[in-house]
Amino acid sequence: MAAITVRGLSDETHRALKALAAQHNRSTEAEVRAILDEAVSPTERVKLGTLLTEIGKEAGTGIEIERDRSPDEPIDFS
Repeated sequence: MAAITVRGLSDETHRALKALAAQHNRSTEAEVRAILDEAVSPTERVKLGTLLTEIGKEAGTGIEIERDRSPDEPIDFS
C-alpha cells in the first residue's frame, strides 16, 4: 500500500480533521484516507447499457430502447 506525507498542514486544518474523525469514530489517518478515497471516486458510476445507449443516440441510429422499469418479483418456491 502506498504512503504519502503532507507537510505544512495548518493547525486549523489538522484540528478540523481530528474533529471529523471523532464524529465518524475513526482515527485522523483513517479520516484522511476516507476523504481522499471519496475525492477521487466517481460520484455516479456510468453503467454499460446507459453508455451504449448514449453512443447510439450520438451516432444517430434512431433506435430507442425502452427499459423495463417494473420491479422484480421474488420467486415463489411453494
